Amino acid sequence: MVAWNDYKTIARDRGALALELYVVESTPQKAPDDVKQCLPAHLEYQRELERRGALALAGPLSDPTGESMEGAGLIVYRAGSIAEAKQLAEDDPMHQGGVRGFTLRKWLVNEGSVSLNVGLSTGKAQLS
Repeated sequence: MVAWNDYKTIARDRGALALELYVVESTPQKAPDDVKQCLPAHLEYQRELERRGALALAGPLSDPTGESMEGAGLIVYRAGSIAEAKQLAEDDPMHQGGVRGFTLRKWLVNEGSVSLNVGLSTGKAQLS
């Protein structure tokens, strides 16, 4: 095993982005109705984190077949440390109430691309 910070240095030295983010896999611990009931507070919390710049990406995950939504989600935070990211996850109403549990990991974004299309006359943006 390579130490995380050593690997981050190696990635950066080879020209990779080496952007450190924090990934939360949030999984249901209670009945679907409990998840649904907690959803408005969870979404408001997500919007607040987005306004603060702490939320990079978030959304539901399918089941392994890709055919059903079982209440699991993936959340990507911008944070200064794993402790800060853990606090963000713990403060989520889904996790506070035990409706969902979560696992947290660091994620080093090295490769990929993002496309942004901004319609100047419409004022609309599309991310792909």
